[in-house]
Amino acid sequence: MRQTTIVFAFLFIGVLGSANLMSQNALSDSLSADRINRNRNNMSILAAWAGVNIIQGSISANNATGSGKYFFQMNTYWNLINLGISSWGLIQVRKELSKKYSFAESFQAQQKLEKLLLLNAALDLGYITTGLYLQERGRRLSKDQGIGFGNSLVLQGAFLLIFDLIQYGNHRRNGKLFDQALGKLQLSAASNGIGLTYPLN
Repeated sequence: MRQTTIVFAFLFIGVLGSANLMSQNALSDSLSADRINRNRNNMSILAAWAGVNIIQGSISANNATGSGKYFFQMNTYWNLINLGISSWGLIQVRKELSKKYSFAESFQAQQKLEKLLLLNAALDLGYITTGLYLQERGRRLSKDQGIGFGNSLVLQGAFLLIFDLIQYGNHRRNGKLFDQALGKLQLSAASNGIGLTYPLN
């Protein structure tokens, strides 16, 4: 009778473990798909912003005078880099679409992305600060190039800051769902030690 009870207990634990794994995998698949789709949309927005700035900047730089000429020049140069970043990002998205993520891998990818977006936001503040410095220096020395480049850096940095913070806010929603799932893991005492339990509700 005791052996039958032990076997039943192990079978019951196995069923619960399988259900927990299926629940985790379903959550991982859903959040991974959402993260990838958001990245694709965001990289498409960045590519569109870059394209508009490159076309407008190239045309307007030839017609503008004074600081405006340098403003449009910098917009063009800056967004050639943005176009490269967005193109690389879209290539990575295509690779991710065919990949299956485990719960742990999806959680790590989520954390990595959130940290990257916060780092980008800090860099964006640096671009804005540099732009303000160039503006001030250009006005002080009556240099149109400094003013134009500074105006461009302030604009591009402000756009990227808003862009990255919105991205972070959207992705953080997924991060909170991961946090909630991980918060359900509990350490419990047993007669022969401790174990991890994952409640289904």
